[in-house]
Amino acid sequence: MLNISPVGRNCSRDERNAYEEYDLKHNIRKDMVAAMTKAFAHLNLTYSIGGQISFDCFPKGWDKTYCLQFLDKSAFDEVHFFGDKTFEGGNDFEIFSHPDVIGHTVTSPDDTKAQCTKLFLS
Repeated sequence: MLNISPVGRNCSRDERNAYEEYDLKHNIRKDMVAAMTKAFAHLNLTYSIGGQISFDCFPKGWDKTYCLQFLDKSAFDEVHFFGDKTFEGGNDFEIFSHPDVIGHTVTSPDDTKAQCTKLFLS
C-alpha cells in the first residue's frame, strides 16, 4: 500500500486541520484520486480516501475486506463494521458494503460507542 498526502506527512496539527478544511471545499484528494484512477487504470489499483490529509493506493482486493477470508463463517452469526469513511471512494467503503458484513456509518468515537451500546447492550 502507498499512502499519498498532498499536504505532506510532516505537516503540523494546524496545517493538517487547515488542509482538511480546504480539501473539503475544493476536493483536492477526490480530484487526485479521479485523475490517478484514469491515468493508471491499466495497473488494477484501488484508491481510498481516509483520514484528514491522505489517500491510499493499493492492488485491488487489498482493502479492509482482505481480513474476511480469515474468518470462520460458521463461528459468527453476524459481522459488523463501524467506520467513518463509508462513502464510495472512502477507505471503509468496500468492507462497509460487503454482502457478508453489516456496515454502520459513525461520526466519532462517542457515536461508535452509542451505536454499539444500542445494538449489543440494550
